[in-house]
Amino acid sequence: MSSKEKTLEDLLIKEEVVTQNEIVLYNDDVNTFDHVIETLIYACDHTAEQAEQCSLIVHYKGKCTVKTGSFDDLKPRCTLLLDAGLSAEII
Repeated sequence: MSSKEKTLEDLLIKEEVVTQNEIVLYNDDVNTFDHVIETLIYACDHTAEQAEQCSLIVHYKGKCTVKTGSFDDLKPRCTLLLDAGLSAEII
């Protein structure tokens, strides 16, 4: 096995070890679109367009993954969503 093949194999193995978590936002009958959009911009660093698209997906599909990353990055973001009265969890 060449050193290039060995390096590629090592890289593929390392990629498998990295786990990505997701914040899933759920629909509710309480929060306005504006509130959800503003909260996604603040808590998840979304652009206005991203936040609006996520809010529409949540409205029509019932849920939407709004952020992916490490658990340590997502935990405070999810807490901000929950503190704002939104329904969300990390999976």
